[in-house]
Amino acid sequence: PDPHDFARTLARLGISNNSHVALYDASGGSMASRMWWMLRWVGHQSVAVLDGGWDAWTAAGLPTRSGDETVQPGTFEATPRPELVVDAAEMLAKTASGGALVIDARAPDRFRGENETHDPIGGHIPGASNLPQSGNLRDGLFLEQAELAARFSELMGNRPPSEVIFYCGSGVSACHNILALEHAGIGEARLYPGSWSDWINDPARPIAQG
Repeated sequence: PDPHDFARTLARLGISNNSHVALYDASGGSMASRMWWMLRWVGHQSVAVLDGGWDAWTAAGLPTRSGDETVQPGTFEATPRPELVVDAAEMLAKTASGGALVIDARAPDRFRGENETHDPIGGHIPGASNLPQSGNLRDGLFLEQAELAARFSELMGNRPPSEVIFYCGSGVSACHNILALEHAGIGEARLYPGSWSDWINDPARPIAQG
């Protein structure tokens, strides 16, 4: 979305620039991670994701309630961070030059171009490595920081996180990898928000399978 439109939505939800935001979901953390990334993208650093989400909260016997919540509108001014975003043109240039490590967060079969149920064309961006976001979790919780660091470092080597670009099918599950990378203490990577669904919109862009 437009960052300033998104900021107005945040304000309607009661979020201000000085708010600490805690996020959760019931889908393994992918949706909460995407929202975490979007808040960071508009300049909001004080945001966290609940490890284990709704399932962990309820399993711990913590309080819940139903019904709508009433909130007072907040005041939120966006400070966009375009350096966190890669578009298709930059992705094409980076993959051609080898100027970035590109990591696909989808399941291995979709990466190979098999069992594609979301997009009309299966495969991956040529030169990309596959690191499924599901591997960041064990029993629904994030791996220990050292385990996460080892997982990413095996692919990254000596590359700084600023030279790492994550993508997935539509820019959601890739954010789980970006969050895990930061949780591991490695730093901020970049996102191709349009991801595979955007990439295949132009038949001139190369694809790889297998």
